[in-house]
Amino acid sequence: MTDIDADAGAPDLAAEPPGIRILAQFVRDFSFENPRAPDALRAGAVQPQIDLGVEMNARGRDDGLYEVDLKLSARASRDDGPLFVVELLYGGVFQIGGVSAEDLEPVLLIECPRYLFPFARRIIADITSEGGYPPFLLDPIDFAGVYAARKNEEGQIGHA
Repeated sequence: MTDIDADAGAPDLAAEPPGIRILAQFVRDFSFENPRAPDALRAGAVQPQIDLGVEMNARGRDDGLYEVDLKLSARASRDDGPLFVVELLYGGVFQIGGVSAEDLEPVLLIECPRYLFPFARRIIADITSEGGYPPFLLDPIDFAGVYAARKNEEGQIGHA
């Protein structure tokens, strides 16, 4: 999930108020497939089934900053096959201050993706629109719920 050494250079929490600064945002990897265009673009067809995927990862850097990746994937299909597949790996470089070691992972995997999500959502909406479909607007994501489910899954694997 994370590659973070929370004890290295731990800040004096009394001297520094909690804070998150986004220093950079970027597309790390991006793919859009539209294998059945233009036939799949006809109006009046049956609504497609949409499968979504969400992943978050974070890692510490040598300069004391953190890289956070938000991977979003969407696959739209009908009974006769896929309509489109989009995968986006959107990243950010964050400066985190005034956060205790035990709170660092949740900040990186819940709060930081919340900052990245609106930009990633817009990229997906734009590319599906450019692909000939109505803009695909992802619903807001409960990153705390995704994080909790992932931690629960890791706990079950560890106790199996």
